[in-house]
Amino acid sequence: MNLRLLNICALGGPAAVVVTLAGWLIVGMLPVPNGPTLSTAEVGAFFTDEPNRVMAGFVISSIGVVLAAPMFALISVHMLRIEGRIPVLAFTQLIVAAVTVFLNMFSQMLFAMAAFRTGRNVDDIVLLNDIAWLLLFTAVTPFIIQNVAIGIAVLRDESGIFPRWFGFLNFWVAASFLPDVLPYFFKTGPFAWNGVLVFWLALTTYCLFLVAASVVTVRANKTLFAPQDERVPVTA
Repeated sequence: MNLRLLNICALGGPAAVVVTLAGWLIVGMLPVPNGPTLSTAEVGAFFTDEPNRVMAGFVISSIGVVLAAPMFALISVHMLRIEGRIPVLAFTQLIVAAVTVFLNMFSQMLFAMAAFRTGRNVDDIVLLNDIAWLLLFTAVTPFIIQNVAIGIAVLRDESGIFPRWFGFLNFWVAASFLPDVLPYFFKTGPFAWNGVLVFWLALTTYCLFLVAASVVTVRANKTLFAPQDERVPVTA
């Protein structure tokens, strides 16, 4: 495996952000996401007025979220270097990263399924929409565990494979996901699924995490191919 291929894997984070958001823009999920207070008729119209556009957008976004998978695998490779013979955190990160990718992808496919049959009972469309939204934003435990595992590994590392600020960033991102369990109880306001402390906070911090992870992973990749006496970078 060469450095170029590893760096391509590391670019999966920003690629996931760009492709996923592009899909959401095509659908109309951005810049103003639909909220849980939409009427049954409004939800039905969103998915059935232009079903091909909706399905195309969510298929694109489902591809986008999976693009982060190679970068997550690469992060675990570097975490293995940090932990040595007992890489519990590296394996934890890899497992929950796979779960987060699946949750993100499956939510996009549920949205696309809602537009698949325009003659479907509108109540069924509303149900698919609710499931997709709530699964996308309330199933946050794997996301939190992933960031905590990375943060602990980074801050325990003495070799400087990842900069220490990346460890603190992961703890901050994990904390930002905590309000995401609240959309079950709020249909309006900042804690609804389209609210500022759920949709916008989680989207912003997760995109920031994916981009930052790409930057530090490219940096860490260089240490794999440096001469033996140059493999430990200066800690940022």
